Amino acid sequence: MPKPRHGEFMWNELMTRDDERALEFFNKVLGWTHSDWPMGDGKTPYRLVKTPGGGEHGIAGMMKMTEPEFPPQVPPHWMSYIAVDNVDQRAELAKQHGGQLVHGPMDIPNVGRFCIVCDPTGATVAFMTPQGGTA
Repeated sequence: MPKPRHGEFMWNELMTRDDERALEFFNKVLGWTHSDWPMGDGKTPYRLVKTPGGGEHGIAGMMKMTEPEFPPQVPPHWMSYIAVDNVDQRAELAKQHGGQLVHGPMDIPNVGRFCIVCDPTGATVAFMTPQGGTA
């Protein structure tokens, strides 16, 4: 797959408390399938979502929301990731221009470095510098 360009949306993730129900829904409605990747805790799988006939490349991810990382008041949601050239620098710029840093920056082994920011209107998005950089 080609490297994402700085500023482009590069990934989407469904955060849900009932991943089995979500998988069943999207399988029935869209024909999505998935494969499981072990998470760092060794118990919770990360679901790599695939389209019918789409091969091994995933189109999105799915993750089960657990406490304390996701308190009960955080609803299930889709998180979009925007590719950036330098996640630490972009997190600082977001704060300088009225945004809030919600999480990170932190590394995801073999994936890249990311943070979650909230823009001045209250919308949340993730910035990601993928391993190998941007185009």
